[in-house]
Amino acid sequence: MSPSAALMAAAEGGIIGDGRTGANLALGVGLFGLAIGRLALGRAGNRISSRRARTGGRTAIAVGLAGTVLGVLHAATAGGGPGTGNGLVGAIVAIPLGLGAVLLGRRALTRRRAEPTAGQVVG
Repeated sequence: MSPSAALMAAAEGGIIGDGRTGANLALGVGLFGLAIGRLALGRAGNRISSRRARTGGRTAIAVGLAGTVLGVLHAATAGGGPGTGNGLVGAIVAIPLGLGAVLLGRRALTRRRAEPTAGQVVG
């Protein structure tokens, strides 16, 4: 098998697995981005972990974008329609998961620590 034929077969999922491999990868990356974004959002209000929250927010944005791009690429190249085993539905589901990770990461970056009210002690 020539190198170009091997690359084409890998892109179509023929060497690595069935057509769902790319969609499963996109789903996994999107879910991972959501988890990172949720952790970063939880740390964003904490003054001790604010640096980690910013790093987590940036990571969630990057991973979410990667999941979205993988989902779009797989949806664009999947042959057949939904239910044919080519992973089209998984790729379509991966797109909002990746976008959700981007939104959570962005919110973690823009979230400010709550200012203390008159009755709270700062210390």
